[in-house]
Amino acid sequence: MRRDLQLRPATEDDREWIHGLRHRVYAQELGQHPPDPTGQLRDGLDGDNVYLVAARGTDRIGFVSLTPPWLGRYALDKYLTRDELPLLSEDAPFEVRILTVEPRWRSTAAAPLLMYAALRWIAARGGRRVVAMGRTDLLALYLSVGLRTVGRTVRSGAVTFEVLTGDVTELTRDVPDRHRGALERMAATVDWQLDVPFAPRPDGCEHGGASFTAIGTDFRTLHRRHRVVAADVLDAWFPPAPGVRAALTEDPAWVARTSPPTGAEGLLTEIAAARTLPVETLAVGAGSSDLIFRAFGRWLTPRSRVLLMDPGYGEYAHVTERVIGCRVDRFRLRPEDGWRIDPARLSAAVDAGRYDLVVVVNPNNPTGRHAPAAALRSVIATAPADTRWWIDEAYLGYVDPAESLADLAATHPRVVVCTSLSKMYALSGMRAAYLVAEPATAAELRRWTPPWPVSLPAQWAAVAALRDPAYYRERWLRTHALRRRLAADLKDLEGFAEVDEGVANFLTMTLPDGGPSAARFVDECRRHDVYLRDLSPLSSAYRGRTVRTAVRGAAENARIVEACRAALDALSPGSVAPVRTSGSVTPAGASDSMASAGASDSVASAGGAR
Repeated sequence: MRRDLQLRPATEDDREWIHGLRHRVYAQELGQHPPDPTGQLRDGLDGDNVYLVAARGTDRIGFVSLTPPWLGRYALDKYLTRDELPLLSEDAPFEVRILTVEPRWRSTAAAPLLMYAALRWIAARGGRRVVAMGRTDLLALYLSVGLRTVGRTVRSGAVTFEVLTGDVTELTRDVPDRHRGALERMAATVDWQLDVPFAPRPDGCEHGGASFTAIGTDFRTLHRRHRVVAADVLDAWFPPAPGVRAALTEDPAWVARTSPPTGAEGLLTEIAAARTLPVETLAVGAGSSDLIFRAFGRWLTPRSRVLLMDPGYGEYAHVTERVIGCRVDRFRLRPEDGWRIDPARLSAAVDAGRYDLVVVVNPNNPTGRHAPAAALRSVIATAPADTRWWIDEAYLGYVDPAESLADLAATHPRVVVCTSLSKMYALSGMRAAYLVAEPATAAELRRWTPPWPVSLPAQWAAVAALRDPAYYRERWLRTHALRRRLAADLKDLEGFAEVDEGVANFLTMTLPDGGPSAARFVDECRRHDVYLRDLSPLSSAYRGRTVRTAVRGAAENARIVEACRAALDALSPGSVAPVRTSGSVTPAGASDSMASAGASDSVASAGGAR
């Protein structure tokens, strides 16, 4: 099928055409700006903002401009102060601007395609909110596609605008069927050269990474597991303890056909003994996700306010925002703070926000930073009494089990500690986890737990694992050595701006500004059967340039290093080939109406609002 409509990032050769089209539309057609003798219209953001271009052959059709939050300035700063428009500072939005299409192409799909591409580009870089200016005479249309006014009007030349904002997820989901067909046609005909897939994942959250897809989810090609390095998930590199392996092989036929203890009574008793906790403070589940869904579904509603760490484990955003629909704020961890939680700043945010739930993953995934237990205890002690705390300690064994807040959770009515046995005990395939809460809270969750919540193999394996702490302590120490060696080898490569270890069984690599995006880098590594995680969708703080890798055994770590070396070489200047992704789509985004959804001062001239 012919793919003659191209969507790509702007090149330097496009700039003169962009500035010329801006002048023809905004100076000559709309009268927003005075004409310039050069026939070119520029502004102070040129050179820093991002342009996406639609073209057909050698003909350029239109463009849209994106201003990411990490620039620290927006076009709206020309019209309003941050006090007048605090969302620019508080929400770290992406500004979508000057969606513009050549007059003879305004009746085509170019404008909706550009707007859709803008939202896909933003979502792939962790963007959660857009801000824009929309012409007042088209306000009803903007509101109909999900944007809302913020109560600020801007006059620019002969044109009056309303300041608008919208949630990226809401703008790109739940689209009526009439838009789905348009996007499917676009997917089949567009030469899509952006570093983000045309279609988002239907649920917006990549559970478990993509490596098992490469192995084969139908289990017919499991031999591929020997050549795929699954470093996009944080499963243990080591096998479970010898006692676990013995339990699983002693009588597999009996284990497979026999119903487990109904309430996992033996597992609860073993956890209580291992952690020195009253058994009535415990509840178990088939992995931490089971507990998250069950507990949050009981406690939260769309009216609930939740505070998440940013960057943070994506499952929490998925459950609170996409499943329950809560009002979610982010506590932004900052690279200048070493990605660490500032207790005073967190305390102030919690006190001001009056949240129903605050989620802290400690050590944090994906930053790998650990907040000292004493600091968290102090923040919790001074927080509003009706704020519930969920502390996820899935990786705490890599720090010190004595740093757990489980003892606080066992007596505090508003603190819950969740601990997965998957990652620390090499039991990811078994699916076993537990939480600690004061007895009334734990009892409530047990009431809402179905019979046999954890399978018999998982119960037996977890009990055996908890009975061999010495084995796991040695494996955790070995993990630190492997991580340090892997980090050193990656730092020796030319091409990373930073390699950051953290304290757990993973580390991050950041690509330099002007280099390949994380998405391109991850795709290139997959050519070598090495699967890494692009962290861009988790947070705009990563700027689309940070990748996470799990720590594996020595041999697989060597393959990770070699794949990274090959990817950096392939994507070095002069070697980068355009990325073209297309194919069928089950869209979570919109088409024609989206041209007006985020554009700022040019929607009507672009033609996408018609």
